[in-house]
Amino acid sequence: MTDHKQDFGGLRSPDIFDVASNALRFLAVDAVERANSGHPGTPLAMAPVIYRLFTQFLRHDPAQPDWADRDRFVLSGGHASMLLYGALHLNGYDLTLEDLQQFRRYPSRCPGHPERGMTPGVEVTTGPLGQGVANAVGLALAERMAAEQFNVAQAPVVNHRTWVLCGDGDMMEGIVSEASSLAGHLRLEKLTILYDSNAVTLDGPSELSFNEEVAARYLAYGFRILRITDVDNFAQVDATLRMAMQTRGQPTLVIMNSHIGIGSPFHDDHRSHGAALGAEALLSTREQLQWVHPPFVVPDEAYARWRPDRDSGYSAWTQLCEDAAALDPHRWSEFERRVLNGELGKVPFEWPSFDDGAAISTRVALGQALRSAASVTPEIVGGAADVESSTETRLDTQVTWPTYEGRDIYFGVREHAMAAITNGIAAHGGFLPFASTFFVFSDYLKPALRLSSIMELHTLFIFTHDSIALGEDGTTHQPVEQLAGLRAMPGIVVLRPADARETAASVAFALGRDDGPTALVLSRQGLPVLSGTKTIDTTSLAGHRLRGGADVTLVATGSEVSLALSAAELLHESGVDAGVVSVPSLELLRERTVADRDALLGAAPRIAVEAASAFGWYEFVDAVIGMNRFGGSGPKDEVLEAFGFTPSQVSDSVQEILGGK
Repeated sequence: MTDHKQDFGGLRSPDIFDVASNALRFLAVDAVERANSGHPGTPLAMAPVIYRLFTQFLRHDPAQPDWADRDRFVLSGGHASMLLYGALHLNGYDLTLEDLQQFRRYPSRCPGHPERGMTPGVEVTTGPLGQGVANAVGLALAERMAAEQFNVAQAPVVNHRTWVLCGDGDMMEGIVSEASSLAGHLRLEKLTILYDSNAVTLDGPSELSFNEEVAARYLAYGFRILRITDVDNFAQVDATLRMAMQTRGQPTLVIMNSHIGIGSPFHDDHRSHGAALGAEALLSTREQLQWVHPPFVVPDEAYARWRPDRDSGYSAWTQLCEDAAALDPHRWSEFERRVLNGELGKVPFEWPSFDDGAAISTRVALGQALRSAASVTPEIVGGAADVESSTETRLDTQVTWPTYEGRDIYFGVREHAMAAITNGIAAHGGFLPFASTFFVFSDYLKPALRLSSIMELHTLFIFTHDSIALGEDGTTHQPVEQLAGLRAMPGIVVLRPADARETAASVAFALGRDDGPTALVLSRQGLPVLSGTKTIDTTSLAGHRLRGGADVTLVATGSEVSLALSAAELLHESGVDAGVVSVPSLELLRERTVADRDALLGAAPRIAVEAASAFGWYEFVDAVIGMNRFGGSGPKDEVLEAFGFTPSQVSDSVQEILGGK
């Protein structure tokens, strides 16, 4: 073995050769090498911090990975996933060496980026940088809200922390700024961000694009700032993490100066970031870090260090639960239902009553239905990106420091963070969260909505001002392609109700659906309450016929349903027998059998009518009256007429289409 000449950045703490840290380092780099794909640099650098966090500070129990009062750890830089997988294995979670050897192979319990539900101990799916930080804010906020709702003085059954590890790339993402700003505003004292500042990104030194004073930024957000100058010095790591746990009245940012790829020939080099080290470099790394064991061989001493005889606190917590049940049976029963059993959104609520013909925007109907549901469903919480008065989503009182007792979360103008924080609240458990904004701004939050769908979270996304009919705000605020984009996303159900009654049914459906997010797309303008929706229920959301017709079937959603009915009357006067079918959700229609779809839509030519992109409709219809360009600024009626969405124009378009068949 060669003499160890490398100075490791001038940090020669003897802890750099610690068997526990190195066991994690080499599980990570060996798995990356076996896969010939992955990110070895961060695991080499951060292994000591993760070792100390998991064995000395994190409140968790590998035998009870879903313990409701466990501390949450989030790896925001999900590319460094072997750092987490290795720690979970070493700590005793149900993740074997064989699982680690299948890293990045399909199927595997160790995918390239951590995925919730696939690996025990993984709290959230973190892929795009920054999502994990915002998820962690949601987890920490949910803990504070749950503590307010469920704790009794003598038996605090909710009392845990949230830790998130991120890097320079995360810090460059706007979502991190959005989420951290809100975390500081809400004074989430049980949130600690561990920032690995190694001055390296995939393309090279971070100074190519990033030289800001992160500490100053976070001081402005209201965080406490702590520093670790040598991540291999256990005494310094322990003292700093202990100080983070003692912080009161503000969240904490721990800035850690590390050396990416430490011990390898690519020490402090971007080449260690995103590729296997290679056989020669890996041998050199073993020599430098004095690791004599073959790949995937962990000495007993390392396992012993990773699994100390340390009380997780789980047994004491179960006693607290017994005390809580005796002290406040009602509060305990709610905790048991919502947190322990995960029974969310199952309580029936009274749908608001609406009169035929009344002009009610579906956003207003949404507000009435949502508040009716919330009155009997205390787990419903959420808010808007500073447009609550427009999305009609106000429920109760504001969630804010120091009590967190309300149900309205004021996210501010932070659409992306709003959605990712909502994901964190849902992942925490005990709450059924919603987020709301104008539909065109769904583009600002779509990456987080996509992750909500990947995780199959029980979340509700409320989008109002749904079409060119919003009028004067013009092209920048008029959605055209957004419906097609959401409908193309696997796992989500998109509902665009035609009237107030369909809206109430959509709310009931969304609250009851627990295997993925639901998006409600709602009108700004008033829409007539249709006589044909009197007997609607949630099964009708896959489509229901409002008017029979043998010559043609107009298939429409949202505000275009009443338009289609008016056009059908004009067509009837001209001798064309037109039927009308409302299809609030194409996803639910797709779930029906072909025979059921054919029975609903009929054998006559089918023409979709929707003031949006036609993309995606041709699976169900023969022709589409839609939008193939952006809208324009003007009063609603002028804009609709300009783009062919008046009853007479739709009637003419239908006849033209039929004439060409």
